[in-house]
Amino acid sequence: MKTASIPASFSGAARALSRRSLIAAAALVASWSIAGIAHAQAQIDHPAPAFSATTAEGKTLTLDSLKGKTVVLEWTNHECPYVRKHYGSGNIPALQKDATAHGVVWLQVISSAPGQQGFVDGPTAIRLNQERGAAPTHTLLDPSGQIGKAYGAQTSPHLFIVNPQGVLVYKGGIDSIATAKVDDIAKADPYVKTALGELAAGKKISQASTRPYGCSIKYGS
Repeated sequence: MKTASIPASFSGAARALSRRSLIAAAALVASWSIAGIAHAQAQIDHPAPAFSATTAEGKTLTLDSLKGKTVVLEWTNHECPYVRKHYGSGNIPALQKDATAHGVVWLQVISSAPGQQGFVDGPTAIRLNQERGAAPTHTLLDPSGQIGKAYGAQTSPHLFIVNPQGVLVYKGGIDSIATAKVDDIAKADPYVKTALGELAAGKKISQASTRPYGCSIKYGS
C-alpha cells in the first residue's frame, strides 16, 4: 500500500501557519507580562507592595515591620521646584510633624538614580532634612527605583498612605493645585491632610486616588 505524499505547497502553508501561531503566542505572552507589571503596581484597597529598603542611616527597614501603624510614603527630590514649594513654605515639614505626633510612620523615598537630579547619599539626605526642618520618621534610599516602580510612583512629590492592616488607602497628589507657587497652598484642597484625618476617624477616605503633580521621578534606565 502506497503512502500518500503531502504536496509541497500544503507543507509550506503548514509551516507558515505554525510560524504565525508562534508569533501570536509570543505576542499574547508579552501582553500578559505587561498586564502583570501593571497589576503589580499599588492599587487602592489592595495590600501595599512589600519592600525592604536601606534608610539614610544605613539600616534596613521593611514594610512588614510597620504592620499595625499608618504609613505615609512620600516620594521626594530636593532639586524639584514643586518639592521646594512644599518644603520651603514649611507645608510638608508641618504635615510630617503633625502626622508623626499622632503615631503615623512617615517615610520619605528617594528614587532618583545615581547621576540623576535629586540623587543623594544617606548623609546628604539627613543634612537636607535638618536644613529644611523636615521630620520624616525615616528616609529610604531607592536608587534602583525598585520601590518606586512597584508603587507606580510618577512624580515628586507623590504620596501613598497604607493603613495599619497593610492596605493601600490613598495615592496621589499632596493637594489639588498643581503649581510651584507657594501662595496656592492655602487655596488648595489638602488631599493628604484630609485623608489622614479621615483614616484616623475611622472613615473611608473620600478621595482615595487623586492626580499627582511635580517633577517626573528620575529613574535610571
